[in-house]
Amino acid sequence: MSDLGNKKVFSKNLRKYMDLYQKSRNDICKDLGFAYTTFTSWETGVNYPRIDKIEMMADYFHIEKSDLIEDKTDKPSSSAKGIHIPVLGRVAAGIPIEAITDIEDWEKIPQNMAKTGEYFALKIAGKSMEPRMMDGDVVIVRRQPDVDSGDIAVVLVNGNDATVKQISKSNAGLTLIGWNPSVYTPKTYNKKECKELPVTILGKVVEIRGKL
Repeated sequence: MSDLGNKKVFSKNLRKYMDLYQKSRNDICKDLGFAYTTFTSWETGVNYPRIDKIEMMADYFHIEKSDLIEDKTDKPSSSAKGIHIPVLGRVAAGIPIEAITDIEDWEKIPQNMAKTGEYFALKIAGKSMEPRMMDGDVVIVRRQPDVDSGDIAVVLVNGNDATVKQISKSNAGLTLIGWNPSVYTPKTYNKKECKELPVTILGKVVEIRGKL
C-alpha cells in the first residue's frame, strides 16, 4: 500500500528533518510563506499538504519528496535485506575512506538508499553538536564533494580529523556551525583559506542514529 496521503508518515518524516536541521515552525513558515496554523496541521498529522507544498519543503531541506511521504523505517523481517557500511571512529586527511581500517562497528542501510550513492558512517565524538547529536551517536553520510548551505556535513580542516558541522555559505566563504555554542563557536574560512588549508567536504549527513 502506498504511503502517499498518509498523514502520520508525513508528520513523522517532517519532524525528523525539522529536528535534524534545527528548524522551528516559525522558521519554516517565515522562509516558505506558509500560514502557521496550516503548517502546524501538517506537522501534527491533522492534515496532508498538497504536492506543490511537499515539493517546496523537500527543496527546503535538500531532500527528495519521497523522504517526506514514504515510510522508510527499516522494518526487520526474515526477508529484509540491507547493505552494511562501516562505522568509522575517525577520518583523517590523506587517507581514502575505503582504505581506513579504524572500523568500530557496522550499520545497515536500506538497499534503495545504497543505490543512490556511496555511504559510510561516522561516530560522533565530543559535544559541539549537542543537543541533537550526542557523543557516541552515529551519523550516516553520503559521500559527495560539496553540499548546500544549511546542510550538515563531514569536513576536514587543515589536515585534522574530520568534524561534523552545519555548513553556511556566503560571499565571505564557508562557515562551520556547531549547535552547542558553549563548546564550539562558528568558524568562517574565506575562499583562499578553503583552498590553501584546505577545507574539504567529504559528504553530507543524511541520518542520525542515537546510541544512548
